[in-house]
Amino acid sequence: MFYDHKQIEQKWQKFWEENQTYKTENNSTKPKFYVLDMFPYPSGAGLHVGHPLGYIASDIYARFKRHQGFNVLHPIGYDSFGLPAEQYAIQTGQHPAITTEQNISRYEEQLRKIGFSFDWSREVRTSDASYYKWTQWIFIELFHSWYNKTSDKAESIQTLVEHFSKFGTENLNAVQNDELNFTAEEWNAADENKKQDILLNYRLAYRAETTVNWCPALGTVLANDEVKDGKSERGGYPVFQKKMMQWSMRITAYSERLLNGLKTLDWPQPLKDSQEYWIGKSQGAAVKFNVSGIDEQIEVFTTRPDTIFGATFMVLAPENPLVSTLTTAEQKSEVENYIEETSKKTERDRMADVKNVSGAFTGSFAINPFTGKNIPIYISDYVLMGYGTGAVMAVPAHDERDHRFAKKFGLEIINVIENDFNIQEESYDSKDSVCVNSEFLNGLNYNDAKAKIISEIEKMGIGHGTTNYRQRDAIFSRQRYWGEPVPVYYKEGMPYTLPVSALPLELPEVEKYLPTEDGDPPLGNAKNFAWDEASQKVVAVDLIDDKTVFPIELSTMPGWAGSSWYFLRYMDPKNNGEFCAKDLSDYWGQVDLYIGGSEHATGHLLYSRFWNMFLKDRGYINQDEPFQKLINQGMILGMSAFVHRVNFYGLESEGKIINNPIFVSASLVKRVKKLSAENKIHQIDVINSETGLNAFILDKDCEKINIGKEDADFLNDFAKTVYQHLNNKQIYEIEIDINFSNIHVDVSLLKGTSDELDIEAFKNWRAEFADAEFILEDGKYITEREVEKMSKSKYNVVNPDDIAEEYGADCLRLYEMFLGPLEQSKPWNTQGLSGVYGFLKKFYNLYFDGDNFSVSEEEPTKAELKVLHTLIKKFTFDIQNFSFNTSVSQFMIAVNELQKMKCNKRAILEPLAVIISPYAPHICEELWEKLGNNTSIEFEKLPELNEAYLVEDEINYPVSFNGKMKFTLALAADLDAKQIEEIAMSNEKVQEILAGANPKKIIIVPKKIINIVF
Repeated sequence: MFYDHKQIEQKWQKFWEENQTYKTENNSTKPKFYVLDMFPYPSGAGLHVGHPLGYIASDIYARFKRHQGFNVLHPIGYDSFGLPAEQYAIQTGQHPAITTEQNISRYEEQLRKIGFSFDWSREVRTSDASYYKWTQWIFIELFHSWYNKTSDKAESIQTLVEHFSKFGTENLNAVQNDELNFTAEEWNAADENKKQDILLNYRLAYRAETTVNWCPALGTVLANDEVKDGKSERGGYPVFQKKMMQWSMRITAYSERLLNGLKTLDWPQPLKDSQEYWIGKSQGAAVKFNVSGIDEQIEVFTTRPDTIFGATFMVLAPENPLVSTLTTAEQKSEVENYIEETSKKTERDRMADVKNVSGAFTGSFAINPFTGKNIPIYISDYVLMGYGTGAVMAVPAHDERDHRFAKKFGLEIINVIENDFNIQEESYDSKDSVCVNSEFLNGLNYNDAKAKIISEIEKMGIGHGTTNYRQRDAIFSRQRYWGEPVPVYYKEGMPYTLPVSALPLELPEVEKYLPTEDGDPPLGNAKNFAWDEASQKVVAVDLIDDKTVFPIELSTMPGWAGSSWYFLRYMDPKNNGEFCAKDLSDYWGQVDLYIGGSEHATGHLLYSRFWNMFLKDRGYINQDEPFQKLINQGMILGMSAFVHRVNFYGLESEGKIINNPIFVSASLVKRVKKLSAENKIHQIDVINSETGLNAFILDKDCEKINIGKEDADFLNDFAKTVYQHLNNKQIYEIEIDINFSNIHVDVSLLKGTSDELDIEAFKNWRAEFADAEFILEDGKYITEREVEKMSKSKYNVVNPDDIAEEYGADCLRLYEMFLGPLEQSKPWNTQGLSGVYGFLKKFYNLYFDGDNFSVSEEEPTKAELKVLHTLIKKFTFDIQNFSFNTSVSQFMIAVNELQKMKCNKRAILEPLAVIISPYAPHICEELWEKLGNNTSIEFEKLPELNEAYLVEDEINYPVSFNGKMKFTLALAADLDAKQIEEIAMSNEKVQEILAGANPKKIIIVPKKIINIVF
């Protein structure tokens, strides 16, 4: 029977949509299971075949859990705020909402074609006002909360106000920016503005001056994970460090809980390690050093206070506020120049660059509190303002970076840990020794010395033992248009939140999406974006009088805001009264299975955990963590194609430079490169003289190279062919550089599934190649292929629509799983689809006799049942262990065996369709209907495994003599060792081989082997 995948898939996709097959009920007696994919951003390019990999895996698992009887929540939505749509708006003037809507329509069309079992009725979009109303509400809740270290949770800011009014800061144990001290009387006497300023020191969403990654070209602040190698990830624009007033989220209050929570999660260890490193917990001491000659102190955090006797200089972060105070007039120019250079590096760049040492001397000295010596104070980019105090005591003998710094600037190196190293040449960083040259610490090991010195530091009143975290508060402002407006207005310079009744604060219309002429963010271009406190509504900015009408915050929220809680909105997406009803968040609880990329380890996944913990603290949800099990799917890599362009230099007789594009086929390029490398060839010159064309093989000094005749002839012919392809007899000479330019070519320009370039299509692809010439091999231009990340810029993208059209969505789903383990990256090869498509045709035709549907009601044979139950066992084990690729292999084995048996029994084929349906739902729905069922296969119970069908009746024993196998003997499976020996020894073949000899030993392992030693 002809397998018409197009007709079948269109039919069932329509059925699922019309019948809302996958719509999930909130009220169910079934146990729940929540399966979620990481929020997709709807880009203009749409999906390529690499994108659905994780979606297919999660969809298979969701369908599997439905078959197991679970009430499965498997929703979809879009993280629809983002820079690409805004950049397009800046270039074209088209509103980002229009671009985003078009992109989402394209995404949805593609997703539906692949047959995902999403509950489309729960779709959310972060850019919809009905959604970001609740993102704004969460911001307001954070603004009106503080972190009580005593109760170890966030509480309403009102409880802090009550504490201040009764006790001031006495016995207050709060997470804060600066440690404040005031009495209840001072608080109660303060005016409203002063009180608001104090509360900003404690709020979980607060505004303060912060060093940020500023990208002038994009006109916005970027998060650390949005910056790569000093440039914006989007667009590749330069990024600088800059101090700005910014909104921040006090994620640092949750550092310890975020670390401890990782122990409860079933996540990949590398991802956990990334979060642990990012949070960066370390224990040590805070120590204050006096500055010589001025009334100033520098506080440092050190994990090695036991080495303080070896501290011979100090280093401050260039952005440390103390730098301006400490810098002398003589050093001012050098310091300012260094600060300017450092501003061009991101913190990530500075952390990653561990080998290069640079710095500038401030001209000032600190006093080591234990040696009494003056030690110079430098600034250097290896010290970060966000970690510890932005200052370090440098112990060059026992820290590799400090050691390099000391060597570069000629600073003293004092050994204070016993070792056999020459510490003048290399540092000794181990903790496995005892202190020396350290007075009262001498002879103490690391732990004892650390405890002793911290005790002394505390006795002297110059510091204390403490725990520090590398993680910093998360910047929450973006100076861009396309994002959630921050629901804040300003009165007398202080931020106040809009009332919840005024939400959503919607994005206003603007004439242009660039910053204003005054440098304000794009929202500064809005005409109606001011808050009327009296009438409680947004009004025109012209009405701002700072009495009843006030300016609204012009920054928008970052891209991670909406994605930090979307998993909760899916539980209750239509609720206009609250972000999620408590009974529904209690029912659905954690996401049971979350699939997405590892690149979100220290961004989305950390922020989501933070917001989840906060919402639990405030009593809105009950679960401690958002995502219980997480799988990072690997990438599907593209098979890129390259053409090789000859690089040459030539002049026409009129002096015009020749730049004709000439491309050389892959094998020829490979041989030219090989010969060039072996013979150190730099170039080949071709001269057109009266005697004809002459080629000269030259080294880098333009000296002629003599090589073997065969190789020389090949290179000469190649060079002359290049010249002849110029079709210009006026050229006297060309110089051919043997380093070819490798140019990505669109894989759609290859002929079929081969590596051969369609030359005419290539010429029509880009205008610059219209007159290109080609040097062929055997009449063909063969491209070079290479496995790379699938990317639009590499022209190796394969559109899933094309695959679904030619092979079907079921084939695409099966093939992506068949490629290899889910977590690993693997290359895409369109040629492999034909094998999977052949399997589907074979599977489909099990149910047909010619063109007629034919299923028998006969009882299956034991062999047929064995095939089925072997599959059930393997399928169940594989899917529970996310080994999707091996399940597909087992499908193929089972179908092949059943085909050989000519099996068409209902008792076999009906459960077979149920088993394969999570992977290939369209074809299985079709067969299920043809089997006479009038309900969807989706909710059918999985067939139960019966191990009895897997028990062998007969065992083929290998019979060995002196360890060498001679033949096999078929015996009943239930025989014991004695019975097996009796039958074996009476066997004619055994007697023939023994030829009258008596066995010395007979080894019987039931169900395994017979070995006779004689």
